[in-house]
Amino acid sequence: MRDKPVSRFPVPKLDELPEDIRRRILEVQEKSGFVPNVFLALSHRPDEFRAFFAYHDALMEKQSGLSKAEREMIVVATSAANECQYCVVAHGAILRVRAKNPQIADQVAINYRKADITPRERAMLEFALKVALSAQQLGDADFAALRAHGFSDEDAWDIGAIAAFFALSNRMANLTNMRPNDEFYLLGRVPRGK
Repeated sequence: MRDKPVSRFPVPKLDELPEDIRRRILEVQEKSGFVPNVFLALSHRPDEFRAFFAYHDALMEKQSGLSKAEREMIVVATSAANECQYCVVAHGAILRVRAKNPQIADQVAINYRKADITPRERAMLEFALKVALSAQQLGDADFAALRAHGFSDEDAWDIGAIAAFFALSNRMANLTNMRPNDEFYLLGRVPRGK
């Protein structure tokens, strides 16, 4: 897919970007070995790039009652429901790595109800999908179902905020026709070095 454009909108050259954005992209490249296309596509609008990644980091990198793998599971399930190819592929790779499970992302993306996940994770995804697809129907029973599986109200906020934030991300990825990097497809599927 390398011959396909990253985005239907212009993608600035790295040396044309503001220093803070260029530094962030280079840090990601150093850590992962490549630059995820979301960084390149969203760099088209520097102020929005900064706001997007500040909120992303606040949700996905903080200490929380949710594990990092659970957070990625939310992203994969809701992104699949929103038909976002980029986020399913990219966050599916991250989920495989964080869960140390090469099958989990495909299972969750296709049908989390049949995935090899715990009842707690299933309850979490049911709540997340309700936020992503029909938040206007949320009620006390939805929160009670989470509590029955050991989630706090703060965890409910995190689950909902991740689902809501990635609804934005899914729509931006579809708007821009963002392409998943080739590197994502094998991440977490085969042991490193193979």
